[in-house]
Parts: sequence; C-alpha cells; structure tokens
Amino acid sequence: MLKTGGVLRQAFSGDIAAMHRVRLSVRENRLASAITAQDYAHAIEATGRGWVVEEDGEVVAFAVGNAQTGNIWALFVDPDHERRGYGRALHDAMVAWLFSRGLRRLWLGTQPGTRAQRFYAIAGWTETGTLANGEIGFELATFDARSR
Repeated sequence: MLKTGGVLRQAFSGDIAAMHRVRLSVRENRLASAITAQDYAHAIEATGRGWVVEEDGEVVAFAVGNAQTGNIWALFVDPDHERRGYGRALHDAMVAWLFSRGLRRLWLGTQPGTRAQRFYAIAGWTETGTLANGEIGFELATFDARSR
C-alpha cells in the first residue's frame, strides 16, 4: 500500500480498459495517434510489463516499460488523483524492474514544456535533445553505465 492509500500492483489484461481511460483523461501529452487494446496487451504481456495504482478498486494511474528496448511506453496519472506520489511510485517500480532485467540505459520522449518534462528531470533523467517527432528525449543509465 502507498502512503496515500493507493495500491500499486502489476497490470494485467483485465486492466487495459481502465488504463486507457486514464490515458485519455490527461491534460498534457494527449494522444496524437490511436492506441488499441492490442497495443496495451502487447506492451504488458510480450515486450514488457505494466503497473497500476488502484484507489478503492479503481485504476487511477499506470505505467508500462519495454524490457526489450528500455523505452518507457507510458506513465500517466488521472488528473483527479495527481499529487499523491502515484507517478513517482510507478516510476520507481518500473525503473527498478527494467534495470533488474539487465538493461543499462532507459529512454523516453515527452512533449516539451510539460509537467512530465519536469518530472523526469527531477527524477534524475538526462535530457538528450529533441527527437524527430518533436518530443524531448530523456535517458536514464544505471550507475554501472554512467561510470563507463
């Protein structure tokens, strides 16, 4: 249990509709293209893992990391449940799991000028510049990878 009463757990296919509801509820980093239930299923069952935070049995936040590429596929918190530490708890669980899989560097892209950009900078990610799609790139390396 998280300090604010939410419960963090691994995501399963039965969570996909709720995860998508959270994804569509955000005010920033809105979807530019359609993501299907199959995209979520592939991301949490084939290429990586997902986590959700539940409050009173309702999914209010989720994250998905790709264990093959090191990409942070998603990290979103329902706007009505922000500022409760859910994003950071999801981030930390996902990063720890990805590094435990042997990855040495993680990466992501997010829209510039957003709270997400500030979130990742505060969490220790290094900005790598503007990506081809206009997003800001970030990278996080394990201690071993940083010392090389």
